[in-house]
Amino acid sequence: MAKPNSRATLIDYCLRNLGAPVIEINVDDDQLDDRIDEALQFYQHYHADAIEKVFLKHQITQGNIDTGYIPIPELVTDVIRVLPLSNTATGGSMFDIKYQMHLNDMYSLGYMGNLLEYSMAREYLATLDMLMDADDKFISFDRHQDQLRIDMDWESEVAVGQYIVVEGYRIIDPATFTDVYNDYFLKKYATALIKKQWGANLIKFEGMTMPGGVTFNGRQLFDDAVEELQRLEEEVRLNWEQPVDFYVG
Repeated sequence: MAKPNSRATLIDYCLRNLGAPVIEINVDDDQLDDRIDEALQFYQHYHADAIEKVFLKHQITQGNIDTGYIPIPELVTDVIRVLPLSNTATGGSMFDIKYQMHLNDMYSLGYMGNLLEYSMAREYLATLDMLMDADDKFISFDRHQDQLRIDMDWESEVAVGQYIVVEGYRIIDPATFTDVYNDYFLKKYATALIKKQWGANLIKFEGMTMPGGVTFNGRQLFDDAVEELQRLEEEVRLNWEQPVDFYVG
């Protein structure tokens, strides 16, 4: 199959790329599975095409209030923030500063007002929110624990049945979206890993002459694969890795 759409077809693609069935690839089936797992893990960790930005909602239970954390699905790799638990976009009171700004300025904005001044006022209010808004929560997330701890007074700030919305990044599951197996980088990287394993298996036969005068050169295979892996890892870090978030203050 020209376009891999499963683990099995990706393995077949890699083996054909290395010369099969014309050449026997001396790699065990379990070793092939291990190298595909390793390729997927590296791809999902560093390649921007392997993840998606998501907003996940969770309905609060009494157990969440007692423990101080909510469960996070296994495929989630990073949690960016917890969205404010109350609606602070426009304010719920007539004495709220944002409510007053809309009330007094929206009329003149459409006739004599200046859109730039309105935009600057909104940016100023956003800065105040960033510095003083009590809705911002300190969170702690470890993807190996699948738990998001939120430092707040759970008893007074949330109630059973209320929803919490979390912004984060989630791995695109290849079992559901099978086009992942046809990714250009993943195919190249998986092939190089299998080539390295093939070379490692043949190194112990280095220098041995087989019937017909054929000799094994596992060391060359191994070294070539290591060089290819180094080039691919540098390429993904430079071209396809998700940008690092910086905090400016």
